[in-house]
Amino acid sequence: MNYWLMKSEPGEASILDLQRAGTLPWTGVRNYQARNFMRDDMQMGDGVLFYHSSCPEPGIAGLAEVCSPAYPDATQFDPASHYFDAKSRPEAPRWLHVDVRWRETTRLLGLKEMREAPELASMRVLEKGSRLSITPVTPAEWQAVLKRLHAA
Repeated sequence: MNYWLMKSEPGEASILDLQRAGTLPWTGVRNYQARNFMRDDMQMGDGVLFYHSSCPEPGIAGLAEVCSPAYPDATQFDPASHYFDAKSRPEAPRWLHVDVRWRETTRLLGLKEMREAPELASMRVLEKGSRLSITPVTPAEWQAVLKRLHAA
């Protein structure tokens, strides 16, 4: 099993949106490294830290899991979509996505608290200049986050 941190802007898809829907496609990824994580490394059942980004209080807002293999992101073919890619063709799609399933809405583990936690210092999301929307999480980081999320 692998673990991931996946960022979403709450105005586009929040942990509460995922909770209501149960499962959502993780559309709109337009970075090759993040796409490759989905295509090459993600497996059904992998754990996901659902991270709210580009908002007043960024941080981990819940838990999810990968529940599909990677498949073509239909938004790349839709001219009305913000994620349209005129160079992508249905017979050779550039962009893929996975579906994620809601597991738990948690308290917000904010970016400030994450930065202050020595056991989370190696998380890629905390690296200076890190902007990837999907990053791997080590088993030790996963356990440290769960411990903090579920602390009384």
